Amino acid sequence: MKITVNVWRQKDATAKGAMVTYPLESVDEHMSFLEMLDVLNEQLTIDGEDPVAFDSDCREGICGTCGVVINGIPHGPEVTTTCQLHMRTFSDGDVIDIEPWRAGAFPVVKDLVVDRGAFDRIIQAGGYISAPTGAAVEANNIPVPKVDADHAFEAATCIGCGACVAACPNGSAMLFTAAKITHLGLLPQGQPERDSRVLGMVEQHDAEGFGGCTNIGECTAACPKGIPLDVISRLNRDLLGALSREAIGS
Repeated sequence: MKITVNVWRQKDATAKGAMVTYPLESVDEHMSFLEMLDVLNEQLTIDGEDPVAFDSDCREGICGTCGVVINGIPHGPEVTTTCQLHMRTFSDGDVIDIEPWRAGAFPVVKDLVVDRGAFDRIIQAGGYISAPTGAAVEANNIPVPKVDADHAFEAATCIGCGACVAACPNGSAMLFTAAKITHLGLLPQGQPERDSRVLGMVEQHDAEGFGGCTNIGECTAACPKGIPLDVISRLNRDLLGALSREAIGS
């Protein structure tokens, strides 16, 4: 295929960025989207130009580092990660716009790379447990109702890619935060920190500059792992309970 890509180029966090157009020929339909970017970078390197910076790691849809906005949609036109999107999704002659995540809490580092350290700090604010569970066998001996286990596993599939933030008109990371709170809050091992977890993580979410959630639902529509919107309802329920108990205790 012959395609044209318009790529966001930005030298560093302080520089002014702009879209730059690059024509590409002989793009194989079986290439992944990132392999297409590799081909572009090979071409740029041969031409003596600076290659396009973008994040990637596992390239298997697991690590969550590869996210970019493709034609205005986080991860592109299919509900999958950017690394699992293939060029057969596009047609010969297509013009493809490629941009980094757009959110105030995700500052651009260079080109398509953004700093998602805010997610790490949200997890550090409470996404852990302190209850000793022993070895894996001992931990697995703790009874957990299947419904709770299934919902916890569903929430735990969040890979922290940030598509929810990029899709949200408010730039909210509430789906990510709720998924991290939910998967621990549903398990017996997560109960000791249940109140402090939701209070700390929501406070850090707001401190990082993410917007508020207004239940638009774009987050879950863009999520490559299908995290359901009801995790946010669970977060709100836990938050109200924690605030009430905190008020009574004070």
